[in-house]
Amino acid sequence: MHNLAKNDLVEEGSSTILFEPKELINFQVAWDWQKEWQKKLFADPTQKQAIWILEHSCCYTLGRGATKNNLHFDIEDPPFELFRIDRGGEVTHHVPGQLVVYLVLDLGRYKRDLGWYLRQLENVLIDVLDGLGLYGYRINGMTGVWCNNEKVGSIGISCRRWITQHGMSLNVNCDLSGFNDIVPCGLKTYPIGCLEKWLPGLRTEEVRSLMKKCLAKHFGLLWTY
Repeated sequence: MHNLAKNDLVEEGSSTILFEPKELINFQVAWDWQKEWQKKLFADPTQKQAIWILEHSCCYTLGRGATKNNLHFDIEDPPFELFRIDRGGEVTHHVPGQLVVYLVLDLGRYKRDLGWYLRQLENVLIDVLDGLGLYGYRINGMTGVWCNNEKVGSIGISCRRWITQHGMSLNVNCDLSGFNDIVPCGLKTYPIGCLEKWLPGLRTEEVRSLMKKCLAKHFGLLWTY
């Protein structure tokens, strides 16, 4: 794997490999990691699954269905690096202070149902907010998690042969100004929020441990090398 040192891993068990790079990761690098691991699972169905919990340097990503109408800038001259990728959904923004979780999971070990998988990811985010003393909820017909009428958690996935890529993000203490240059997830009626608004001083380091516990709970994971 590209530049993944052992000290980037957390060991708590013997089922799923958890990568936790502490430095900001370029989006393309993280995407390449996922693609490499997905190939391993294609080649060997007994291979361990992998999850990354990290933060990105500033960028925009466009899902398969994304349209230029949701960009308030020239696509040839974006304010930050721009990636057209293979997940579902519209445009979103990654920025330091936003916790991002990528999951390369074999849904054949769980349930071959993408709707079920999306709801499980939402449940993880809702439980993380609950652990912080905040009420997180979903909105019927939409994907993601809201708090006080502001969208704080976004989800976008891809899946081939029931092996997943991409995942979810949670705005913890990030600069939201970059969202002003897009229509996030194609939703014009809901503002983007950040947990620090309700929990001043909150840092991603405090949320990482909760995220790991909630992922383990909903997907029955034990972390390992």
